[in-house]
Amino acid sequence: MDYVALFFAGAFLCNGIPHLVAGLHGRPFPTPFAKPPAVGDSPPLVNFLWGFANIVIGLALWSLYPVTAVLTPDFGVAALGALGTGVGLTLHFAKVAAGKPSL
Repeated sequence: MDYVALFFAGAFLCNGIPHLVAGLHGRPFPTPFAKPPAVGDSPPLVNFLWGFANIVIGLALWSLYPVTAVLTPDFGVAALGALGTGVGLTLHFAKVAAGKPSL
């Protein structure tokens, strides 16, 4: 169970970053609450709150199984969760951005 929690800790922490940044920059960005979900844009406040929730969840999971940033299997699993989420989100949002008119 430790590895599952750490994997999702990394995933939630990684996912929180773009939503926090979009919200703090005052820019719309896709969230699960948009129409269509994860494709349409949500307002900046929704993005900030969604990003904040992701960070809180990620930190809560991380605190259940504390890991230091040392090359251990535990840290590797958390990093793998962040890496997998980052790659998946990058590919998804590149497709979404390609279908939108430029500003």
